[in-house]
Amino acid sequence: MNIKDYVAQDDGNFEGLVRLQAEANLEKTAVICEQRRLTYAELNRLVNRLAAALQRDGVKPRGVVAICAATSIEYLATFLGVLRAGATVAPLSTAATAEQLAAMVVDCGASHLFVDADVSRQLAGVAPRLSARQIALNAAADGDAFPDWLAPEGARPAPVTIDPDQAFNIIYSSGTTGTPKGIVQSQRMRWYQVIRTDPPGYTPEAITILSTPLYSNTTLTSLIPTLAGGGTLVLMPKFDARQFLVLCEAHRVNVAMLVPVQYRRILAVPNFDRFDLSNFRMKFATSAPFPADLKSEVLRRWPGGLIEYYGMTEGGGTCMLLAHEHPDKLHTVGQPIPGHDMKVIDDEGRVLPPGQAGEVVGRSESMMNGYHNRPDKTAEAEWISPEGLRYIRTGDIATIDADGFMTLIGRKKDMIISGGINVYPIDLERALIDHPAVHEAAVVGAPSAEWGETPVAFITLNDGASVSPEEVRIFANAKLGKMQRISEVRIIAVLPRSAIGKVLKRELQDQLPPAM
Repeated sequence: MNIKDYVAQDDGNFEGLVRLQAEANLEKTAVICEQRRLTYAELNRLVNRLAAALQRDGVKPRGVVAICAATSIEYLATFLGVLRAGATVAPLSTAATAEQLAAMVVDCGASHLFVDADVSRQLAGVAPRLSARQIALNAAADGDAFPDWLAPEGARPAPVTIDPDQAFNIIYSSGTTGTPKGIVQSQRMRWYQVIRTDPPGYTPEAITILSTPLYSNTTLTSLIPTLAGGGTLVLMPKFDARQFLVLCEAHRVNVAMLVPVQYRRILAVPNFDRFDLSNFRMKFATSAPFPADLKSEVLRRWPGGLIEYYGMTEGGGTCMLLAHEHPDKLHTVGQPIPGHDMKVIDDEGRVLPPGQAGEVVGRSESMMNGYHNRPDKTAEAEWISPEGLRYIRTGDIATIDADGFMTLIGRKKDMIISGGINVYPIDLERALIDHPAVHEAAVVGAPSAEWGETPVAFITLNDGASVSPEEVRIFANAKLGKMQRISEVRIIAVLPRSAIGKVLKRELQDQLPPAM
């Protein structure tokens, strides 16, 4: 079957399409990582050896294989090899604690765990509790050495039948709101992400740089369409803003998926405007709030279009903002993409009209099966419409305007209730950032004997700036309503963030006393 006919199917799968791309583009570069590069033919042979080795070890379709390591060609090949064997990939965060990693490996029931040296050292204390066979992706890691474990050159796995409803991957939540939950995404969900008709698409000419970790759904939403479309991946094992620009210039990169904090750091690189980024056709952003002023600066200084996606790893609804086409809507996250239904509901589950704030729920063909082994949490994440249709709750508070553009107000769990009034941190953070000395701001609720909760701000300053916390507090409060006023401002060196740029507000709250 040719690629065009395969993509036209409703029940195809990503790995099968990658195999067809490899057969059609044998000598084309598939992946570049530092000084190494593999053609599609070379990558395909490595994936075959990996899948054959897993089958030799007894891995069956629907079995689970875990990976916890820094970005590398071996990681990418392992991910694809697991899929080719018909199994499920569990990409685990390298930022997790040893206890969290052990719990995730046990929870997903992984038969194999692929690790690098850093993760191997981290797991040393809990390794005896794990039954998964450990494979060392580099020389200094514990476990079976990857080159020796692989099936021989020329090996091919036995063909497998893929059920569209079986798990493609299990991606664990960051754990910033409790114990990490395994988000089960089906083969069907990932296939719809391949064949959906987003305006930019990923063509065979795509040269896509991946600078976020491979365990992140943010990264996979760019990795998957690039390989499915026959493009080239440029991998960054660790993000560095200047090195990002060097790689983009050297490899003539034309597509990138970045989180907002990366855009800010890249634009701040001295002599940014001297780098040749003229090949860029499209840039994407997701995973964290993207300030309108930063979007505007990206559009002004960086060639190519800019698209912001708003959605969840759990799936449901996705909004898309074509920022280069809607410069008057940069304060929004765009409109639902075709086939995605998004609504705003109140605390009683009633759908709200345009302009009223409530929790966002979404429904589409791209929705998680549920949380692995957590039917209770799965039920909590769902909203059933009056028509009996299943939607996924986002936990975000937003409004939708008359044109269908969504404006985020904040996370439901981050909302501060002060004196019985709902206070949204994003409004306070915007007031703080208006101060010329303030670089970034995060506001959390601190326990208060008088008000229940009271807003406390953590800020970082621009380079060379000097200002007192009280001066910033007075400045911001002058812009805020009486019930929004900030009780304290703390200046810190850097806001704590996850690997994909989300501010870890729980870590900030942990710095506060029990009551203020």
